[in-house]
Amino acid sequence: MSFRIEEKLYFKPENLLQFKEYLTKKTAKKLHTPRIIKSLYFDNINLDMYKDSIEGSVPRKKIRVRYYPGTEDQKYYLEIKTSSVEGRYKTRKIIDRQEFNFYKKNGVLDKNYGTCIPNFFVSYEREYAILEDVRISIDKNITYQNFKTNKCHYDNNFIVELKTSITKNYDDLVKSFPFQKIRFSKYCLAVDNLN
Repeated sequence: MSFRIEEKLYFKPENLLQFKEYLTKKTAKKLHTPRIIKSLYFDNINLDMYKDSIEGSVPRKKIRVRYYPGTEDQKYYLEIKTSSVEGRYKTRKIIDRQEFNFYKKNGVLDKNYGTCIPNFFVSYEREYAILEDVRISIDKNITYQNFKTNKCHYDNNFIVELKTSITKNYDDLVKSFPFQKIRFSKYCLAVDNLN
């Protein structure tokens, strides 16, 4: 497992242009073509993962199955994102469609949270860039969907994520990206808007 630093920025549409101009000025390079990402999040019946995330508790987890509709990558990935005192890391396991259907029906068993049932889809279009040792993703056309009711919420804002090695000096990261950083998650936004 490799720990990393993750920071998030939340932009109104009118402010994203300023950020993109900043990336151009700094000669950030585009990575592969944009793609649609869809994730199904799981939580226990008490929404303890949501509560831990809101409170900033550590350790905490998020469990999701992620896939990329409309791309050559037709695989499904069971991902567990863990935030601990040492940092953040993600485990990823390829599963097939049958396993995904099993998880949708029966949930995912976690040693800390117990049985976690599917509750929200989150989908968006992601662009990728890199600036020195910082990977940058820009998410737009974000849709949150309740798994049980199919009720949707559309987010017109943009979410930017900065990811880099745990060995990077945090102050240098902040200086490199002089934009307001906030702690939030797409999963929590889904719960806030649709639960």
